[in-house]
Amino acid sequence: MLTPQEINMIIYGIGETLYMTVVSTLFGYIIGLPWGIVLTVTNKDGIHPNRGVYRTLDVITNIMRSVPFLILLILVIPLTRLIVGKTYGSTATIVPLVISAAPFIARMVESSLNEVDHGVIEAAQSMGANNFQIITKVLLGEGKISLIAGATITIGTILGYSAMAGTVGGGGLGDIAIRYGYYRYQANILWITVILLVLLVQIFQLIGTLISKKLDKRRV
Repeated sequence: MLTPQEINMIIYGIGETLYMTVVSTLFGYIIGLPWGIVLTVTNKDGIHPNRGVYRTLDVITNIMRSVPFLILLILVIPLTRLIVGKTYGSTATIVPLVISAAPFIARMVESSLNEVDHGVIEAAQSMGANNFQIITKVLLGEGKISLIAGATITIGTILGYSAMAGTVGGGGLGDIAIRYGYYRYQANILWITVILLVLLVQIFQLIGTLISKKLDKRRV
């Protein structure tokens, strides 16, 4: 059985985990969405091919995605301290989460937008649409279902990363699992945090699926 203090701690941990996940996803998309759009637009089959820009962004994306999150967490400690003023806690964890999520989101966005039928793009161009209109009305409009599916995967990934941050005092359920479940051998708290993390991922997945279905019906 859990004590009232442990219950309050877990409830607070859920709040911290949601805070880290939602804020990191938001800032990750602020950076990653335009990043992914530029990758799509400048590739060889894009509406404005630019080999130099595409290759540069492609290499940066691959390099950043190749760095394991726990290592990135340590590498960006100076930047985290500069931005937040400290290197521990839920707010500090948002910095490496955003840095890790942005290239992942960019690649997800690129993949989603590349699924848009080129015939639709060509039709828009034939009607005189400029590049900005094609991006906002055609690419983002036609690719919204895939983008939402990608966002659901992204949230689950960031949620998992936030739990990893618990190994270095990142806060949230991951921190509770490490401090109480691992170091203090309280298996009940460890299992509760794991179950809660799984439930949170499932809830986000369900929300994403419902939104996708609703938008699909509107398209029909």
